[in-house]
Amino acid sequence: MSRILIVEDDLVIAEMIQKGLQQWGFDTCIADDFQNVLATFLKYDPHLLLMDISLPFYNGYYWCTEIRKISKVPIIFLSSRADKMDIIMAINMGGDDYISKPISMDLLTSKIQAMLRRSYDYVVEPPQLRFRGYHLDSGTSSLCFEDQRVELTKNEYRILQTLLENKGQIISREKLMLKLWDSDEFIDDNTLTVNVNRLRKTLKDYGFEDCIVTHKGQGYSIHE
Repeated sequence: MSRILIVEDDLVIAEMIQKGLQQWGFDTCIADDFQNVLATFLKYDPHLLLMDISLPFYNGYYWCTEIRKISKVPIIFLSSRADKMDIIMAINMGGDDYISKPISMDLLTSKIQAMLRRSYDYVVEPPQLRFRGYHLDSGTSSLCFEDQRVELTKNEYRILQTLLENKGQIISREKLMLKLWDSDEFIDDNTLTVNVNRLRKTLKDYGFEDCIVTHKGQGYSIHE
């Protein structure tokens, strides 16, 4: 399991990143001693480091320089400043990549996976999506548990996949339409409703009732 050290003094952002990375199976640690980030780095021994630029006591450039004296671990800088000079400075100080805030977890995860593959020849597997003891099988587009299998259509699978990837969140109708048809234009809004209702019926036939919740004017969510 790859270890990711998060050096970010905004706890809300740090915990958001941590939660997103843990869903992909990463082991994560949030630094809390900004006077001695190096000590945390040495203790945790991460495979990759996410480094905010603006930190208490010493900035991210300083800590990157200190870490580069002893390690070649990949470092991705995070910053709300997207000025070209900040990006140049980050790379010149030993950083490997740079992401501007607000952070897109999809972009961040993709960059981390690519960097780990380049640095360690790792293969990062997507997280296995689970629902009430079953797991979602991408190979057969079905929900599986031992020898039991709930067959899903292509659209049912994509809707359920999207909802399970975002448990506890409301997924907008627009996002689901993009997932299903790669476009939210020229699609009859009722078509999505029909597909969601078909998925509801399929799940109900296998004993999974009232698991997809409609949020009027917002979208859908799923609960166990």
